[in-house]
Amino acid sequence: MAQQAAIKKPAAAKKKAKEAKVYPFKWEGKDRKGTKVSGEIQGTNPALIKAQLRKQGVLVTKINKKSTLFGSRAKKIKPLDIAFFTRQLSTMMESGVPIIQAFDIIAEGSENPNFTKLINEIKNDVAAGSTLADSLRKHPKYFDDLFCNLVESGEQSGRLESLLDRIATYKEKTEALKAKIKKAMTYPIAVIVVAIIVTAILLLKVVPQFKDVFANFGADLPAFTLMVIGLSEWLQSWWFIILIAFIAIGYVYSQLNLRSKKFRDAQDRALLKAPIVGKIIYEAAVARYARTLSTTFAAGVPLVEALDSVAGAAGNVVFYNAVMQIKEDVSAGSQLNFSMRSTGVFPNIAIQMAGIGEESGALDTMLEKVADYYEAEVDNKVDNLTTLMEPMIMCVLGVLVGGLIIAMYLPIFQLGNVV
Repeated sequence: MAQQAAIKKPAAAKKKAKEAKVYPFKWEGKDRKGTKVSGEIQGTNPALIKAQLRKQGVLVTKINKKSTLFGSRAKKIKPLDIAFFTRQLSTMMESGVPIIQAFDIIAEGSENPNFTKLINEIKNDVAAGSTLADSLRKHPKYFDDLFCNLVESGEQSGRLESLLDRIATYKEKTEALKAKIKKAMTYPIAVIVVAIIVTAILLLKVVPQFKDVFANFGADLPAFTLMVIGLSEWLQSWWFIILIAFIAIGYVYSQLNLRSKKFRDAQDRALLKAPIVGKIIYEAAVARYARTLSTTFAAGVPLVEALDSVAGAAGNVVFYNAVMQIKEDVSAGSQLNFSMRSTGVFPNIAIQMAGIGEESGALDTMLEKVADYYEAEVDNKVDNLTTLMEPMIMCVLGVLVGGLIIAMYLPIFQLGNVV
């Protein structure tokens, strides 16, 4: 019985440690030289924080929990946070820092309580005897199968530090590529939305004022002016229904995107065929394919198994289907470059580089060069698109806003000519 109680006690203590909440605290104190210092730190309670700071030579004189009122809640954990965590863990382990201590350092340096809580949960699992890969698998929201499989491969091969470095590079490059795609697509959408809002305000608020003025002219108005006034009257009568229609379309789109695989697949295919943006999305998908396959293959994952992870990370159904076809061909004994060519999806440069890599035994290096090339291409195209969009935006806004202004002032100009 005593032995069972002794077993239950550490288990209960471990469960309690996992459930302990982490809060941001503000503190003030003096260092060893008597100089006043202050800062913020994450912790579970003031006593533990005071003890922690005392070890660093700081005598705490005041400590308060940071207020979380008025929306200053903890931030969400973003993919870039995971990339930064991986980079920090890799760097510290390569420097000889024990993994548990590395977790403590990363958690203390975080300003996001949610992220600190995540790191502490992983640390507690590893301290209890779990492998790092198994600990990460308990948080699939932040660590996907590819991430966990690469970590497991590193632990089994004794090259965890180098694998973490590769994963960090992969995550950083992938997130940078996603940011460029979002930039390319968000910019024109934002401009269109602003143009619609400005036009609606002019039609609802400005044009009616001119209409009252024109009513006293006692003369026929130009056709262009009559058209704008008619559009203004129509919008004033139906603006609420139009707003509801836009909201309904947005809701239906979000539900279809969430629930219908056919809709998502059709959307992926349509995006690849879209003018200008389609080329950027295509090259980004090629870069993601090459980067993922290079990372997994360099980690020692067999090619057929690596292709499973690559298909999941493709981000587009066209490339997903192509990768699954490549997997079947490679399993049947075909070379990777022949399988890539048979899909009709991949560009010649990627196919030829894969062939050179297979012949020279440096497939991971060649694929990494392919990824670098297409990431640079995406970067250049996004920059060019942004540069070209600026004059186009000025033209669109000029036509919309300028057209409405001309329509309103045209009767005044005509009246001046008559006088």
